[in-house]
Amino acid sequence: MEEIITNTENKMNLSIENMEQKFINVRAGRANASILDGIMVPYYGVPTPINQIANISIPEARQLSIKPYDKSALGDIEKAIFEANIGLTPNNNGESIFLTIPALTEDRRRELVKQVKGIAEDTKIALRNIRQDANNDIKNLELPEDDEKRGNERVQELINKYNKIIDEKLKEKEEDLMSI
Repeated sequence: MEEIITNTENKMNLSIENMEQKFINVRAGRANASILDGIMVPYYGVPTPINQIANISIPEARQLSIKPYDKSALGDIEKAIFEANIGLTPNNNGESIFLTIPALTEDRRRELVKQVKGIAEDTKIALRNIRQDANNDIKNLELPEDDEKRGNERVQELINKYNKIIDEKLKEKEEDLMSI
């Protein structure tokens, strides 16, 4: 049973880390190279992360500059950014691509807060699925009823703990998004 509890806690930790990574990608009006994480560019037929084929810099507080090491990849990078649907339009000047992060309006801030709440809710759903799997694993051990109940209670304590962590991180991100 200890192994099941440990595995369950590890899975819950991974869910929280995944949520935090998604939170980073929700931009708060400042340029951050991490918004390009996960964008794959077809480079000589191989999907390649954008940061491996280009130098990404932040020349201004609300601007990203992407300068490919190989200029022939410029069009592919531009297309990949556009198709990634990150809410930014790439501007190609023939040597680099610039992404200008617009100032956030009140409506846009509220949209981002909704997006962040959706990410948090998805994480809570993932935790509930992990709990369900753990409870099934405990049930399959065919333990005495009292031991099975104790195991389920321990899993519930874990989910309560991780739900609190999600709520705290959500509150932090909301405050970050709503502050001007």
